[in-house]
Amino acid sequence: MNSKMEKEKRQVAGVSVFAAFFLTGFKLVVGLMTGSLGLLSEALHSGLDLVAAIITWFSVRISDRPPDQNHPYGHGKIENFSALVETFLLLITCAWIIYEAISRLVSGNTHIEVNIFSYVVVITSIVVDVLRSRALYRVARKYNSQALEADALHFSTDIWSSAVVLLGLILAHFEFYFADSVAALGVAIIVLGVSYKLGKRAIDVLLDRSPAALVSQLEEELKKAQGILRYHDLKVRTAGAENFVEVTIHVEPGLPLEKAHEISHQVEKQIIEAIPRSFVHVHIEPDKHQAENE
Repeated sequence: MNSKMEKEKRQVAGVSVFAAFFLTGFKLVVGLMTGSLGLLSEALHSGLDLVAAIITWFSVRISDRPPDQNHPYGHGKIENFSALVETFLLLITCAWIIYEAISRLVSGNTHIEVNIFSYVVVITSIVVDVLRSRALYRVARKYNSQALEADALHFSTDIWSSAVVLLGLILAHFEFYFADSVAALGVAIIVLGVSYKLGKRAIDVLLDRSPAALVSQLEEELKKAQGILRYHDLKVRTAGAENFVEVTIHVEPGLPLEKAHEISHQVEKQIIEAIPRSFVHVHIEPDKHQAENE
């Protein structure tokens, strides 16, 4: 199962690298031919997509390695670090696009040449991004891969940015040339939104912030667990596709040790079944409050 998972993750990441390489070259050539800032900004965006896709490809190769002496919790956080690097790359893209677009609008130098290749490259980009984002989402959800999910989110927003550029080209065809620079600013705004989401999520995981949705799910599972009188000190953190859970449960005082261990193992099993790829540690304590009442 692990070899199948690794193969599928690497395969979809590799296809994403190839697609990014193709789109970058195509957009750059047509952008230079036409002088379209919208297309050149998309070429730069795709160039950084290529770098991000390569980083993701390396990260999924490393993240599934088993724990070792130096990394007892595994290598999963390389996926989150990969997503953070993608964020910085996207911010660099935004800075250049905004600077160039404003410069053109202020100077009035917005004229571009629109030809059939301008439309072909943007429509091709949209089709390729739809296909690869769907493939990335499918594998990311199947194996809970944050690096692949970040790539999928990244490329799904490329669809919208390409659509904005396409609109700018159509308007430029009717000699509304300023629309190309405005479209480039639209791309930058979309990219900034993606950067914020990717960056926040990556930083939250790297700083071991407990994911609220996961904590709520665990609380529901603990409420359903048999043999627990109450629980506390629920701690959750994630690293790539892995979840690490710690919790202290209270059982009836005087309960035989074997029975108490049986309850803890059942709790662990219940959590792992509900939340795959989780490492669960349950600490058992006799319930003092009940003992005092008795």
